[in-house]
Amino acid sequence: MYTLIKTEGAARRGEFATVHGTVQTPGFMNVATAGAIKGAVSAYDLRELGCQVQLCNTYHLHLRPGDETVRALGGVRKFTGWEGPVLTDSGGFQVFSLSKLRNIREEGVAFASHIDGRKIFMGPEESMRIQSNLGSTIAMAFDECVENPAEYEYAKSSCARTTRWLERCQREMARLNALPDAINPRQMLFGINQGCTYLDLRVEHMKRIADMDLDGYGIGGLAVGEPTEEMYAVLEAVEPHCPRDKIRYLMGVGTPVNILEGVRRGVDLFDCVMPTRNARHGHAFTHAGCRNLHNAKYALDEAPIDEECGCPVCQKHTRAYIHHLFKAGEMLAMRLMVMHNLYFYNHLLEDIRAALDQDRFASFYNENVEKLGRRI
Repeated sequence: MYTLIKTEGAARRGEFATVHGTVQTPGFMNVATAGAIKGAVSAYDLRELGCQVQLCNTYHLHLRPGDETVRALGGVRKFTGWEGPVLTDSGGFQVFSLSKLRNIREEGVAFASHIDGRKIFMGPEESMRIQSNLGSTIAMAFDECVENPAEYEYAKSSCARTTRWLERCQREMARLNALPDAINPRQMLFGINQGCTYLDLRVEHMKRIADMDLDGYGIGGLAVGEPTEEMYAVLEAVEPHCPRDKIRYLMGVGTPVNILEGVRRGVDLFDCVMPTRNARHGHAFTHAGCRNLHNAKYALDEAPIDEECGCPVCQKHTRAYIHHLFKAGEMLAMRLMVMHNLYFYNHLLEDIRAALDQDRFASFYNENVEKLGRRI
């Protein structure tokens, strides 16, 4: 259940109570696609980094090791060792990302596995069954993420299909939660707003799914190549039509600046692979902007990655050492950088929450929006 504590403009400070713990919002979810953070970071490390929610992917865990295997081992939380809330993506994004390997029809989507080419099928019911087997805290509805730009008529028909799929997800989840052997009989369901960058489709779709009284609402199909101004315009268009008493999740977003802009437009929850992916390539997010530790200028630099950061990496290691690790091809370079970036993201959201608590989000935004987007 989401509780709205206070607002500052459209920005919201809240709490989201789940069977696996309460999430302070605005918040960031750490992406563990196949049950692990890429870069040799475990669920146990996440506690030290300020993580509140772990996100795992339905499609990937279905393929390997198999959702039945995860179920037999006690569900995704016991399997990974993460004790807090877990959100599982529905697999719908793979409809978008595996466009050359799919066939969409009303029943669902036929895929060729990206691992071995075997044919698999996933529709609303299959996605809900897989997520029930995983036993996540929050299950995302199965949807179609349409590429941008898309033809208006296709986007409109896709929205209608996503709504029909959501109705099927809702029915199937109610059935699964009522089963006596459900791993998490209080599993929540989030619907997903779609409509590309067509504002009328976005608004109409949000109104429709808001009437379904779901546990939360994702805003999907953004940050897939469209200009950021269009993404912000979509958020501004749908925000007045999002239920005030339900949590709002901007899917797959984004940079620290995107997060500031999203909070400013009423978003409660974010996730993105950017902090971990960029870290593995030597890019550190800091309070002064983005820093590339591959650069030769760091070879003799004895300062921490970020002099304002309290993470375990910045307390113990220098830029020079991490620069050396990357040049030497040591896996430790990626691990340390991923730990730093995840700490930075989680504590950026913590700072945003503190600013909202103290009625100073506007000044926090003005002080940080330019420098967080800077390349050092």
